[in-house]
Amino acid sequence: MQFTAQEISLMLNGTIEGDPQVAISRLAKIEEATDGALSFLANPKYEQHLYNTQASVVIVNNSLVLNEAVKPTLIRVENAYSAFSVLLEKYNTLKLNKSGIEQPCFIHETAHVGANAYVGAFAYIGAGVKMGSNCKIYPNTYIGDNVTLGDNVTLFAGVKVYFDCVLGNNVTVHSGAVVGSDGFGFAPNADGSYNKIAQIGNVILEDDVEVGSNTTIDRATMGSTIVRKGAKLDNLIQIAHNVEIGANTVIAAQTGISGSTKVGEQATIGGQVGIVGHISLAKGTQVQAQSGVNHTITEEGKKWWGSPIQPYHQFLRSYVVFTHLPALKKRIEELEKTIAELRDKQHVS
Repeated sequence: MQFTAQEISLMLNGTIEGDPQVAISRLAKIEEATDGALSFLANPKYEQHLYNTQASVVIVNNSLVLNEAVKPTLIRVENAYSAFSVLLEKYNTLKLNKSGIEQPCFIHETAHVGANAYVGAFAYIGAGVKMGSNCKIYPNTYIGDNVTLGDNVTLFAGVKVYFDCVLGNNVTVHSGAVVGSDGFGFAPNADGSYNKIAQIGNVILEDDVEVGSNTTIDRATMGSTIVRKGAKLDNLIQIAHNVEIGANTVIAAQTGISGSTKVGEQATIGGQVGIVGHISLAKGTQVQAQSGVNHTITEEGKKWWGSPIQPYHQFLRSYVVFTHLPALKKRIEELEKTIAELRDKQHVS
């Protein structure tokens, strides 16, 4: 797809310096751009790239003062970074603008597929599925029986949504993610073996939730595992059965949250965090990467770090001591040696 500098300028309410009819067909970083590319300059420390870039069009701030002549056509806007992010979103929307039902795929006769849907090849849509408008189901995706999808849901290739799960409006689930697999429930027997406990609940993803690739969200034993409105989950996260993730919470990759834990709204959980089961985290809790959360947090908006966790600044003070442990150990050994020598002298005298 191609656009002219004039068309781009109209989208962004910008002004043009240069050829308004120059065509662009792709977006690129200013230092890597070639002919036919559109780029942007927002950070002054990259200004030198403006004078030797091969980009055809560059978006710049209104306030930028040129120190020498430039080759590309310029589009001046109030905020180049924000303007370019708008273009990235539009570009991505166009790239993902698929429609129609590809064959072969399977759609059960009792399933309802909403208007303007895209269903990719080899997708499976089970009995009783209810799908809203403008949903995009990419190839090799599985949607189990009685699943409900809201409007504008996107399930990328290879996503698995088990039976009875509910996804709200504007939900995005990336490739390889599994929504609604069994919770980890087993009852021990006297002989040391285990009996599986049936997991008869479901998973609910509320509106505007995004789930990263290869993340798994287990169905509840009874009731629902819930990810509240606007929460964002990174790749490779494990959400166990009956967990509740609060609204607008963000969780980074490789975090694991054990069963029945409740994470408050607007929390921030770093990568590789482990959280034990049956606890709760207050609103606005911030947990630094690789921490271990082993108790309930009741104070809102507080930072935590360490394994097990400590208040953030307390951990920083502890870490300073920890880094000096070898030197402290050596000093203690020297003091013990000195004390022993003094004692020996006392015994001799």
